[in-house]
Amino acid sequence: MPELPEVETTLRGIRPHLEGRRIEQLVVREPRLRLPIPPDLPALVGGRAILGLSRRAKYLLIEIETGTLILHLGMSGSLRVLPTGSPPGKHDHLDLALSDGRCLRLRDPRRFGLFVWTPDPPEIAEARHPLLKDLGPEPLGQEFDGEHLYRASRGRRVAVKSFVMDGGVVVGVGNIYANESLFLAGIHPSRPSHRVGSERYGRLARSIRAVLADAIAQGGTSLRDFVQEDGNPGYFAQSLKVYGRAGKSCPGCGEPVRQRRIGQRSSFYCPRCQR
Repeated sequence: MPELPEVETTLRGIRPHLEGRRIEQLVVREPRLRLPIPPDLPALVGGRAILGLSRRAKYLLIEIETGTLILHLGMSGSLRVLPTGSPPGKHDHLDLALSDGRCLRLRDPRRFGLFVWTPDPPEIAEARHPLLKDLGPEPLGQEFDGEHLYRASRGRRVAVKSFVMDGGVVVGVGNIYANESLFLAGIHPSRPSHRVGSERYGRLARSIRAVLADAIAQGGTSLRDFVQEDGNPGYFAQSLKVYGRAGKSCPGCGEPVRQRRIGQRSSFYCPRCQR
């Protein structure tokens, strides 16, 4: 699944091509995404100017004159900016045709993405739309730090890895980045969240920020389906310390990296460096 760095990379890639343009037409070839695209949506957005683009967690928000389009890439979705009229592929489900002769095209082989509209502007949608209103702080924002994690963890017995992957605690820390951040912070992924102290949560918060910022700088992680909006793969996968490296030497101490299931997700860690 595209995670926060992939979505942020996509946002930065498509923003210059959409802001200030007008939507000439929404072409829907396959309405059956995770939530069906309503038949009246093309009429609601057609002819409207695009005022701005932003991101909340893994959701892209496209602000138009009459509201906000909320887009989620799901398990395998990707976006491209192409000339309008470019022949669509089998999994190219919709085009947002723009006033400059190009279009934003959504490709989603598994059809688990979302493309929904709300009449609210982004700041109001973030506060009350069902998809957005219960989300935790952004990991790169000012509201996120070790003290926030420490307070939220009191009384929680869930494993710390599952805890930081909870979107109600902090958004956008997916499986890859949770593994990498916990390694950098020296915290075992299965440790109960209430048994991690304030100082160690401070280190974990800083690690999450560092790992995500590094991944964004390198263009996201290229695993399976993800490529950047220009078609080039991200390169952060080449910098992974433990994720997907079971049996290989820990870069810190040389001990073989181990793998286990935590919260139904594959977890990778060093038994010597992480406690």
